[in-house]
Amino acid sequence: MVPRQSLWGRFWENLRPVDPRRSVKAALGALVIVTVAITTALTIVALYSAIELRVIALLAVIASLVVTQFVAHGLAEPLDEMTDAARSMARGDYSRRVRVQRRDELGELADAFNLMAADLEAADRHRKELVANVSHELRTPIAALRAVLENVVDGVSRADPATMDTALRQTERLGRLVEHLLDLSRLDNGVVPLHTRRFEVWPYLSGVLKEANMTKGEGRSRTDVHLHLDVSPPGLVAYADTERLHQVVANLIDNAVKHSPPHGRVTVRARPGRSPLALELEVLDEGPGIPEADRERVFERFGRSAPAEGGDGGTGLGLAIARWAVDLHGGRIRVAESPRGCRILVTLPGDTSKAELT
Repeated sequence: MVPRQSLWGRFWENLRPVDPRRSVKAALGALVIVTVAITTALTIVALYSAIELRVIALLAVIASLVVTQFVAHGLAEPLDEMTDAARSMARGDYSRRVRVQRRDELGELADAFNLMAADLEAADRHRKELVANVSHELRTPIAALRAVLENVVDGVSRADPATMDTALRQTERLGRLVEHLLDLSRLDNGVVPLHTRRFEVWPYLSGVLKEANMTKGEGRSRTDVHLHLDVSPPGLVAYADTERLHQVVANLIDNAVKHSPPHGRVTVRARPGRSPLALELEVLDEGPGIPEADRERVFERFGRSAPAEGGDGGTGLGLAIARWAVDLHGGRIRVAESPRGCRILVTLPGDTSKAELT
């Protein structure tokens, strides 16, 4: 048996097309009915009185115009307000909202307009924050590089290997920032297609860790952190875009190394997921960890926590890129609970078409 409230709700919803308070069409129909009724009533009065038909016609026209003006004002008022708000938005003011207390189509349009204005305001705020953050991030390595070069030119410092190494590190940091921004731009614009395939996890991750070891001492990571790989079972096979996954693992390793204590250890662990060819990947370090309140913020652009002693803060974009690459796969990345250090867990769905067939 259908509940009474549900029946009443359906009945009330079915009455909407004929309710002038909830339908513009019904309001216009009511306007026509009222106008015809006024004209008819005045005509009947003229037939049973001594009033001339011309006077009755004039009164009918005046009454119809008054009623029409009243209804038209009620219908045009929210449109005028939306027009003013749209002009303000065109000038860059996204704070304007339409205050319309209506339950008809115009009320729904006003709600959609306010939602659009809120989205545009948020996008504009994020754009300004991104420009400010990028400006700040670019200013730091450029200022450091400029100071080093000015000291060399002025004779304060010599162009010895140590000074040039400092300049090289700042240049590499600047290059990483530009590279990360380009990656995020491609991801935002949706121009990074996925080329998924089956691959063996052990040799793949072994190659990623080998590259990470080779870049030690080149400004990308520290030389005192040991990298460890743990894949079980050894013949584990997964299904993903290996280029995008390389981006994820490389950024997670780079982040873990930066936050590791002196002579710390970073472990990359891979296990099979719950669906066919799915993969669960963990990157663990022995650093200070991430407070629970910051576990979502670190995946935002330029959201980062303080590095461990001996590391640098990075650009604050690596984890954001990792999250976007995982999202492209339809997977999930999060900071998981760990008794020591930071443990980031990545879950990739694998071959979803095969999962549907089974």
